[in-house]
Amino acid sequence: MKIIFEVIDRNGRLIRLTSKQHAHIMEEHPYMYRYMEEIKETLAKPDKITSYSFDENVKYFYKGYKNLDKPNKYILVIVKY
Repeated sequence: MKIIFEVIDRNGRLIRLTSKQHAHIMEEHPYMYRYMEEIKETLAKPDKITSYSFDENVKYFYKGYKNLDKPNKYILVIVKY
Protein backbone atom coordinates (compact mmCIF):
# COMPACT_ATOMS: atom_id res chain seq x y z
CA MET A 1 0.00 0.00 0.00
CA LYS A 2 1.36 3.39 -0.98
CA ILE A 3 2.20 5.85 1.80
CA ILE A 4 1.08 9.43 1.13
CA PHE A 5 2.98 10.90 4.10
CA GLU A 6 4.51 10.05 7.45
CA VAL A 7 4.72 12.29 10.49
CA ILE A 8 5.85 11.86 14.08
CA ASP A 9 3.24 13.01 16.60
CA ARG A 10 4.14 14.98 19.71
CA ASN A 11 4.31 11.73 21.69
CA GLY A 12 6.97 10.36 19.32
CA ARG A 13 4.68 7.90 17.53
CA LEU A 14 4.86 7.42 13.77
CA ILE A 15 1.62 8.16 11.91
CA ARG A 16 1.21 7.18 8.26
CA LEU A 17 -1.44 8.26 5.80
CA THR A 18 -1.88 5.44 3.30
CA SER A 19 -3.47 5.66 -0.12
CA LYS A 20 -6.52 3.79 1.24
CA GLN A 21 -6.97 6.30 4.07
CA HIS A 22 -6.35 9.20 1.68
CA ALA A 23 -9.05 7.86 -0.67
CA HIS A 24 -11.50 7.76 2.26
CA ILE A 25 -10.73 11.39 3.14
CA MET A 26 -11.14 12.52 -0.47
CA GLU A 27 -14.45 10.64 -0.85
CA GLU A 28 -16.03 11.59 2.48
CA HIS A 29 -14.41 15.02 2.97
CA PRO A 30 -13.36 16.29 -0.50
CA TYR A 31 -12.91 19.88 0.72
CA MET A 32 -9.91 18.66 2.78
CA TYR A 33 -7.73 18.13 -0.32
CA ARG A 34 -6.36 21.66 0.01
CA TYR A 35 -5.41 21.17 3.68
CA MET A 36 -2.89 18.31 3.51
CA GLU A 37 -0.11 20.42 5.06
CA GLU A 38 -2.45 21.50 7.85
CA ILE A 39 -3.35 17.84 8.48
CA LYS A 40 0.35 17.01 8.89
CA GLU A 41 0.87 19.99 11.18
CA THR A 42 -2.20 19.05 13.24
CA LEU A 43 -0.66 15.63 13.85
CA ALA A 44 2.83 16.94 14.62
CA LYS A 45 1.84 20.00 16.70
CA PRO A 46 -1.77 19.72 17.85
CA ASP A 47 -3.41 22.25 20.14
CA LYS A 48 -5.23 19.40 21.84
CA ILE A 49 -5.44 15.60 21.80
CA THR A 50 -8.44 13.76 23.21
CA SER A 51 -9.28 10.09 23.54
CA TYR A 52 -12.19 8.13 22.13
CA SER A 53 -14.07 6.57 25.02
CA PHE A 54 -14.77 3.26 23.27
CA ASP A 55 -11.27 2.54 21.95
CA GLU A 56 -8.09 3.56 23.75
CA ASN A 57 -6.15 3.25 20.48
CA VAL A 58 -8.13 6.09 18.87
CA LYS A 59 -7.06 9.71 19.41
CA TYR A 60 -8.53 12.99 18.18
CA PHE A 61 -5.99 15.65 17.18
CA TYR A 62 -7.19 19.26 17.01
CA LYS A 63 -5.50 22.43 15.77
CA GLY A 64 -6.98 25.88 15.16
CA TYR A 65 -6.30 27.77 11.93
CA LYS A 66 -7.26 31.25 10.76
CA ASN A 67 -6.87 30.49 7.04
CA LEU A 68 -9.62 27.84 6.75
CA ASP A 69 -12.75 28.42 4.70
CA LYS A 70 -15.54 29.79 6.88
CA PRO A 71 -17.16 28.60 9.13
CA ASN A 72 -14.32 26.17 9.92
CA LYS A 73 -11.90 27.26 12.64
CA TYR A 74 -9.95 24.09 13.34
CA ILE A 75 -8.89 20.79 11.83
CA LEU A 76 -9.73 17.48 13.49
CA VAL A 77 -7.71 14.41 12.52
CA ILE A 78 -8.74 11.03 13.91
CA VAL A 79 -5.91 8.51 14.37
CA LYS A 80 -6.09 4.83 15.22
CA TYR A 81 -2.75 3.44 16.41
